[in-house]
Amino acid sequence: MFFSKKKPPGSGSEEAARLAEVIAYHEATKHHFRRYAASPGFLDWDNQPDPFRRFEGCSRIQLPFAARDDFPSFNALLGGSRIEPHTFDLGSLGIFFEHSMALSAWKEYQGSRWALRVNPSSGNLHPTEGYVVLPPGLPSPGEGLVCHYAPGEHQLEIRSRIPRELWTKAFPDFPADGFLLGLSSIHWREAWKYGERAYRYCQHDIGHALAALSFSAAMLGWRVLLLDTSSDEEVAALFGLDRGMDFLPEEREHPDLVALVVPGGIEVNPHEVPLSKPAEVFKSLKWQGQANRLSQEHVPWDRIDAVAVAAAKPKTSPVPSIDENKKSVFRESDGPIPLPEGRLSARDIILRRRSAVAFDGKTGLPRDVFYSILAQAVPSISTQGLISPPWGAFPGPGHVDLCLFVHLVEGIPPGLYCLVRNPAREAALRKAMKRSFLWKKAQGAPEWLNLFLLLEGDARTAAARLSCGQDIAGSSAFSLGMVAEFEPVLQSQGAWKYRHLFWETGMIGQILYLCAEASGIRGTGIGCFLMIPSMICSVFRI
Repeated sequence: MFFSKKKPPGSGSEEAARLAEVIAYHEATKHHFRRYAASPGFLDWDNQPDPFRRFEGCSRIQLPFAARDDFPSFNALLGGSRIEPHTFDLGSLGIFFEHSMALSAWKEYQGSRWALRVNPSSGNLHPTEGYVVLPPGLPSPGEGLVCHYAPGEHQLEIRSRIPRELWTKAFPDFPADGFLLGLSSIHWREAWKYGERAYRYCQHDIGHALAALSFSAAMLGWRVLLLDTSSDEEVAALFGLDRGMDFLPEEREHPDLVALVVPGGIEVNPHEVPLSKPAEVFKSLKWQGQANRLSQEHVPWDRIDAVAVAAAKPKTSPVPSIDENKKSVFRESDGPIPLPEGRLSARDIILRRRSAVAFDGKTGLPRDVFYSILAQAVPSISTQGLISPPWGAFPGPGHVDLCLFVHLVEGIPPGLYCLVRNPAREAALRKAMKRSFLWKKAQGAPEWLNLFLLLEGDARTAAARLSCGQDIAGSSAFSLGMVAEFEPVLQSQGAWKYRHLFWETGMIGQILYLCAEASGIRGTGIGCFLMIPSMICSVFRI
């Protein structure tokens, strides 16, 4: 859900045109009661994209899997505990990807076999690809490396080698310990099933992956810091995504982000890591490998191509990060409400995460577990000044709040609730929503948890109806929709911010997945939902 003024922006400038294109895409790709957004209308199984991107002709480095099991508890990660950093080497790099983007299981049914991964994905289609730029010494002594992560084999595919003299020229002030991490999206992987809504799901999955990487890094005592001033052009140059000759045109990868991974104890300002010089230097590198073909045939979706151009990110000025704003935006605490994780380590919970496929409509949830799960969706700062993952990776205070349909939570009246993640938005939300809503503090909620009862009553039918008639939304203990500021954010920061809104929702989704797993229950994402503005307020974008 997105809320905004109804009046579209003017079109007197290039940026206004970009913004208009993004808004037009968002409006056109909504589902309605009487029609769904454009899609293929059927699943062409014979043409299903290969789930694994590989670069043929590359040298490969086999990453090891974890040979130890002394990982911290999941509650320790959520509490922002200071964990002794692991040394940067192939072993720890293998652990980093094993607990973020690797395969977690294989499933087989009636002759069909498919993989599950650690990072969630819409439709299990996994449009997100991971890359690293490694400094000399990790793992090659005399040169740096640009590598693509191949989850099927748990390998790094070496796309380019960076001589030490070129590394020094590109990164004169690079941290002694650390590396660059990149994420990209293959839009065709999602469009094969979801049609023109695929761009939404790709961006949501970037948020899933960024959160998964942040949790994995925290488990190793590392931090993931988004380099949010970088342009898409710079990201593409860093990871070889601008090399059109290496990709089939319909299966190109869109550059989404670059982040710096460093030990938790090192103080680094991500705004002081310039990428213009590395992007220029990398143009002289020798590249190897040809991207494999994913499908024999492709259905063009011009609307996706148009919004990808309109939402392309230019180089931008720094915005205050959560780390810089933490005293004024988010609460300080001794740590969030602990989850009942039992004896499971963070590793166990991360690797066991699965998406639920059905609920029985009878099993409820204790109130303290419900509040504990919601608490993790609100960024917190420990008394030692440490931010709970994954929010240290995300720039700014965020723009997303939650509307919850509560069905089976012990000690909580069923009905419609709102979790205001940033108290500064409460007044705007109250003004935007129906005047008849109660805005009554949720029963037994901690004082700092801004959870409000809006409307009491049986919400099961409404939740299922809103979710394209999917009963799972009404038979769960609770379901929710995510509500974001929209046009004001895009107008003030740029059309590219559209992507960040989806990243934030994906990060919240990953938190809820992991917290459910830690609590002995399961969650699932629902990507099909209808536009019912009158149901909650008159100015929501859903």
